[in-house]
Amino acid sequence: MTDLVLLNGRLLDPVTGLATRSAIAVAGGDIVAVGDDLSVRPSIGPTTTVLDLRGAVVTPGLIDGHCHPVSGADLTRGADLSHCTDLAALRAELDRARRALAPGEWLHGWGLDPNIFGDLPISAATVGPVLDGVPAVLRLFDAHSTLASHRALELAGVTGPRRFDEAAEVVCDEHGRPTGLLLEEPASMLVEEAAPKPTDEQFRARVAEVLRGMAASGLTGGHMMEGDEAERAVLRALDERGELPLRLRLAPWCRPGDEPGALIAAQGEGDALWRVDGVKLFMDGTIDNGTAWLDRPDCHGESVHAYWPDPAVYTKTVAAFDQAGVPTATHAIGDAAVRHVLDSLAGSRRIGHRIEHLETLPDDLLPRFAELGVTASMQPTHCCEFTRADHTDNWSRRLGEDRAARAWRCRDLWEAGATVVLGSDWPIAPYPPLGVMAGARHRRPARDLSRPPHGPDQALTPLQALRGMTVNAGSGRLSVGDRADLTVLADDPLRVPDQDLAALPVRLTVTAGRITHRAADL
Repeated sequence: MTDLVLLNGRLLDPVTGLATRSAIAVAGGDIVAVGDDLSVRPSIGPTTTVLDLRGAVVTPGLIDGHCHPVSGADLTRGADLSHCTDLAALRAELDRARRALAPGEWLHGWGLDPNIFGDLPISAATVGPVLDGVPAVLRLFDAHSTLASHRALELAGVTGPRRFDEAAEVVCDEHGRPTGLLLEEPASMLVEEAAPKPTDEQFRARVAEVLRGMAASGLTGGHMMEGDEAERAVLRALDERGELPLRLRLAPWCRPGDEPGALIAAQGEGDALWRVDGVKLFMDGTIDNGTAWLDRPDCHGESVHAYWPDPAVYTKTVAAFDQAGVPTATHAIGDAAVRHVLDSLAGSRRIGHRIEHLETLPDDLLPRFAELGVTASMQPTHCCEFTRADHTDNWSRRLGEDRAARAWRCRDLWEAGATVVLGSDWPIAPYPPLGVMAGARHRRPARDLSRPPHGPDQALTPLQALRGMTVNAGSGRLSVGDRADLTVLADDPLRVPDQDLAALPVRLTVTAGRITHRAADL
């Protein structure tokens, strides 16, 4: 029995860019018929939902190539600081948030851009007295660092430097007192774990809210770069309630010191809409906080170490996953980190290994992705929103002109034969996929599209950007037998101007044949 029939649309092939068919029929979560309206109408039964798309464009379901919908639901609690462009605005927003606190409540904030500190240190003292006496946890936009107030450090028992197995740090002043800046997850968690947590039910409701928002933006799936046992339990509970609107591929983290065995055993766990299929590793941190791994130090003499204390152990760990048939996704931002991951994968099988982020690349690394069958997973809006064409931003100043000119080389990787997958890395950048594709095309900040693009020669074509969030990310081509994951847009995304694409209305989202978002007038 046919469940859904869409008529009077334009079915867009993400490989050819052509829209030659107008109708599609869905049954049991799969596409069972495509063609013109006349040929598909016989599929309609008495219980079939039939929608007249009135010329709207159907694409394969848009997939976010790199996102964190569960941990992001926690990380985005509290004040949104992403719109603060200077210290005065930050202090004003924190003052507003502080006044709204109940007695004893912690202040949470997220999306803090380090550029607003300029040449001043990122510290609780620089923020000023607005945080005095208040336990506050402010997450920087990259999610690799946290700024904690002195009261939060006190409650967490953080009184001086700590040693970690990974490349993490409690930043301290010359007297050994914590400044409030915590670099990388192990250091950040010292304070995060001291803060009160929402109940399980509150957290599940928050994750469900995030996923509904993703579906409304046109997403039908995501490569979820997380998936520990607690996160899997959240998805399982939502799935059992019928509240899971996206198809999620999970890659739980493997940290230095972890044994591969448990992660190998977890592969395949899940159900129709969510499944463990891979692992996530880290080769470095971020350029903005000086924890990336570069061939040469940044302007502060930082970013010279790998996240793994012994990179050779990383290589052995990846080899164990490869031998077990488990695809790996490795966070590698700096050129030295990317090089080491590629070297580690040189003898691997072509089972879908990926490198995430790839923010600065020298020429010699470009052809190796195609040679080794390694996917380049990139987030173009990070370039758009957090760097500047004139290289006056923190990221570019740290790297210097030559390396900043090699920013997010999406086009060069594509032309070198690499499979390029696009994503948001939400909550680092907004998740709406049309915004991600727009950023890949215009490379300008969404908040001010009049600004010049950063590296316009690295812009993708409209068709490349669409492929980066459909077939390259694992969707079908709107053919019979493909999964019925569909995104319906008000107009053809290949012909909408680059700077208007992000505002293109999403008319309908369908995941596994189920409508997860529908415009009110459709």
